Amino acid sequence: MSIIELFILSVGLAMDAFAVSICASLVLAPEQRMKGAMKFGGWFGLFQFLMPVIGYFAATLFAEHIMNYDHWIAFTLLLYLGSSMIKEANEECEVQKSYTIKEMVVFAIATSIDALAVGISFAFLNVNIWTSSIMIGVITFIISAIGCLMGFKLGAAFGSKANIFGGLVLIGIGVKILLEHTIFA
Repeated sequence: MSIIELFILSVGLAMDAFAVSICASLVLAPEQRMKGAMKFGGWFGLFQFLMPVIGYFAATLFAEHIMNYDHWIAFTLLLYLGSSMIKEANEECEVQKSYTIKEMVVFAIATSIDALAVGISFAFLNVNIWTSSIMIGVITFIISAIGCLMGFKLGAAFGSKANIFGGLVLIGIGVKILLEHTIFA
């Protein structure tokens, strides 16, 4: 795999994290702007780095089982998060100070399931897993941090409507993943 192909793959894998970063940062408090960008970039970059490594080394043991259910896991997690955002938007709109570790882990897993599948395919293609995973992680960090900063500006402009939109986008990403792996596979 060439460096250009790996770069394009990395950007593609980072798109779900980018969208979630935008949506989740819509309600961050103003003083959380840069900290939130680093937090989202860090969590998403770390998980996008780890998942291909895990997939690579688990390929011979679990490949068939992971690829049969990864889309359901991602769909369920994103449906839960999106529904929660919509529900919270209907309540009194409050600026959120920060996300909990549990919430960040759920976001990070949901957006990196595809990277797990990529790691499995890397094992069969004899791709250098360390170089590839580092590149995927770094690009995801950058793209997610930018997405978080964009979301912060949108949240300030649109308030609770942004929370509803963000929830719908998360649900849409989950549906997209499910359809790509079931109907359009």
